[in-house]
Amino acid sequence: MKAPKRGPQSAAKGILWMLFGCFFLASVNIFAKTLSADYSITQVVWARYVFHIVMLLAVLGIAFPRTLKTTHIGFQSLRSLLMIVATACYFSGISHIPLADASAIMFLVPILVTALAAPFLGERIGYRRWLGVVFGFAGALIIIRPGTDMMQTGALFMLGAAFCQMFYQVFTRRVSDSDSAATSLVYSALGGTIILSVVVPFVWIQPSLIEWGMMAMMGTSAGIGHFAMIKAYQVAPAPTVAPYFYSHLIWSTIFGYSFFATVPSIWTLSGAAVIVTSGLYIYHREQLRKREQAQ
Repeated sequence: MKAPKRGPQSAAKGILWMLFGCFFLASVNIFAKTLSADYSITQVVWARYVFHIVMLLAVLGIAFPRTLKTTHIGFQSLRSLLMIVATACYFSGISHIPLADASAIMFLVPILVTALAAPFLGERIGYRRWLGVVFGFAGALIIIRPGTDMMQTGALFMLGAAFCQMFYQVFTRRVSDSDSAATSLVYSALGGTIILSVVVPFVWIQPSLIEWGMMAMMGTSAGIGHFAMIKAYQVAPAPTVAPYFYSHLIWSTIFGYSFFATVPSIWTLSGAAVIVTSGLYIYHREQLRKREQAQ
């Protein structure tokens, strides 16, 4: 099967798309944290998915039905369920802890995916990448600090979100051999919309016009963020743009201070530095392995 043709590659454009995407994904947290103070997590997560799918319908138009064609309906359904639980845990977590702390803990995801690559994807993991995984966990422990006040409900929710997101990404890799990015993106949003639309009437609180607007902006920001990240990998090589995903922490820190007057502690910054370094090292080793296999 031939690889799809790519347009002209541009490192600068790819980096800008990634920064743009991380900005919008981090902005989702502002609306989720604000809305969760007055609404149930179920209703907030429902709004995130409903307005995300509305945006996809507007963008894809008549092409939307074609994106539903998949050869992995089981895995796609499982991905949707995992994303629902991950989002619910994430929104629950940020209602208890600062945005920067939440963002830093979620950087565990690519490290956890590396740990699962061997048993679930059949990939060989060398000892250097295993060292990166161990140091990544150490970074998370620096942030959470078991036995201290930080090891609270919010941090546990974030760990739950990270583990669900880990399995979500593993299954995303499994379906990527035949399903397009658009198909996986649609199924991620569609599953949450359908399932939560059944549940949300039991916890429904009528939003005001302003709060409807916040819900719409939350879902739209999520859609724009995911679209921008897909564009980043389309217009530039993955090794060029992937490290800029960590700008999510910068945006989260800025938004946390600007909207909620929270400043990351030295523990958060130190742990985040360890996790980011571990993630970049693992990514570097993966690229070396790919080049060796190509020779």
